Amino acid sequence: MTGLPATNPGEVDVVALAEQALCQELMLTPKPGLVDSANSGAHRDMNYITFTRSIAAIVPWLRVFEQCGHRYAHLPAKAMLAQLRPAGIACEQAMFTATGGVNTHKGGIFALGLLCCAAGRLQARGQALTAGALCRQVSAICQGMVARELAGSKPGATAGQRQYQQLGLTGARGEAESGFATVRRYVLPGWHQAQGERRLHHALLRLMAINPDSNLVSRGGMAGLRYVQRYANTLLETGWQREDLQVMDRALIARNLSPGGSADLLSVAWVLAGVNNQ
Repeated sequence: MTGLPATNPGEVDVVALAEQALCQELMLTPKPGLVDSANSGAHRDMNYITFTRSIAAIVPWLRVFEQCGHRYAHLPAKAMLAQLRPAGIACEQAMFTATGGVNTHKGGIFALGLLCCAAGRLQARGQALTAGALCRQVSAICQGMVARELAGSKPGATAGQRQYQQLGLTGARGEAESGFATVRRYVLPGWHQAQGERRLHHALLRLMAINPDSNLVSRGGMAGLRYVQRYANTLLETGWQREDLQVMDRALIARNLSPGGSADLLSVAWVLAGVNNQ
């Protein structure tokens, strides 16, 4: 880890926002099917304490991702993944060490790592740090990722490749390559319509209603994905209270469904909304 300076006073600190995002996502309760302070959701190998240990292991690497973007800002965006990958692998290993081998935040590391790297590039280039600029940088960094890693791979090699080849789902890679289009289109426009915990719950429901979450497909197939999307849409259309989310939580746990991809995008939404607020 290097000692490049963090953001200057008055500048947006995306790394700090990313750390907040991890903590806010974990603390949000109830979260249907997901680990929160009330229960472990549909997961049997992790709990709230597992997540707190994971976050503690990940946080130091967020600044490293930013510094990587700063250090290699002179390179074209398409060259950044190769520079970022060693730090990403090391961060994942730190997570696995902290959790005893449990994957708690792999998707979060990917998404937030890209945002921190993009912030470093913008800072080094003297460009304005806005949510739009961050997303454009992430999209440029990930350009062609789906074609390289999903479409062009051997059939059935990984769950992500199978989902793409059989169902056309692009997962976290596609979301990053799009510049987090789902968050920008469906979450950020309504971010200020609620406050506090209700704001985050509403954003999570919006994501669950629209996001083709690969985690849900892995656990429950397309039927599981459609079930969660319909359920979330119904709550958004008819109105919901905290108790409705608790009922939804029990329903998803009974079906072993966990919308982990939407949880990762909620963290992305926190960062992008925080950038827009400053």
